[in-house]
Amino acid sequence: MSSKKKLSVLLVLVFLRGGFLPPSVFPQTDFYKGKTVTIIQGRDPGGTGDMRVRAMTPFLQKYIPGNPTVVREFMPGGGSRKAANHIYKSVRPDGLTIGNLGLGMVSSALLGETGVLYDLDKFFYLGSPFSSHHAIFVTRKEAGLSSIEKLRAADGLRIGGQSVGFSTYIEGRLFAYILGLKAPRFVTGYGGAELDPALMRGEIDARATSADTVMQRNPDWIEKGLVNFHAMIEVPKGEKHPNFAQVPELESFAKSARERKLMTMQRAFRVAGQPFVLPPGTPKDRADILKEAVRKTFNDPAYQSEYKKLVGDDLAPVTGQEIETAIKALKPDVEVIEIYKKIVGAGPLPAP
Repeated sequence: MSSKKKLSVLLVLVFLRGGFLPPSVFPQTDFYKGKTVTIIQGRDPGGTGDMRVRAMTPFLQKYIPGNPTVVREFMPGGGSRKAANHIYKSVRPDGLTIGNLGLGMVSSALLGETGVLYDLDKFFYLGSPFSSHHAIFVTRKEAGLSSIEKLRAADGLRIGGQSVGFSTYIEGRLFAYILGLKAPRFVTGYGGAELDPALMRGEIDARATSADTVMQRNPDWIEKGLVNFHAMIEVPKGEKHPNFAQVPELESFAKSARERKLMTMQRAFRVAGQPFVLPPGTPKDRADILKEAVRKTFNDPAYQSEYKKLVGDDLAPVTGQEIETAIKALKPDVEVIEIYKKIVGAGPLPAP
């Protein structure tokens, strides 16, 4: 081939590569090299959710080809609704921004809450590090509420939570509703790591938290008898927590079929766990790279050990496909939805 013909062929190849062939034809394995991947969390720093992401961060950096820098940002508000809206509408769908959202983003969308600007079916779901969960309701020992009878007799119990719609807030109100507490008051605005000191200082009387968080962050609550444990929400139902097997399941206090359906709905919302998501429009090859990095992370024994150390519980991961299937299967009862909306909202609890 003459030099002239060689040059012509080379120019055609360059032209095709740069102008006509889609980017997906070419490998993306080097796309992330030298880049920064940002994980936007729909919560404050320091809580259990943040610990789950913190445990995962170095392993994502390891398993994403090109080993990009992975950083965390926080966007609390509306039970992850604010972060979900941001991921869905505002970030570039280039595979460099991952959302990590709480269960509130699922319930808010399915219940038709105001301010939801995202479509659950259009996110790319990468997976979640957990699907089982044990929420437990505690009161400080100084409040003197050592039994369910005393708890129900207390008037105006101050129950702490994070923002309206956040998991600790929803669970605290659900405990109050099913247990039949008298005129409870809900105190919001705390970060995840601030609620426990607030409880010990007497700023609040009670809170809902994770049983695993208690074991990891507050073992002295048990060793020194600093709190009373009253009830637990098991997800899935029937799975007892090894350290709190004696604590009654909240559904055992349900007074009607409607309240039992309410508990079923709450468990269904929890199945999605704490999903990692990508915005709509993310190139499929980049989404697949990140899904594979998440899968490899979940299967890494070193990550499982780090997760146990930071979070306090064993890894119970779900895949992105399992999350999509669980969300599509949610078909709540219309009457129960209306009650649940009042529980997750800022107004008074619904009448019994």
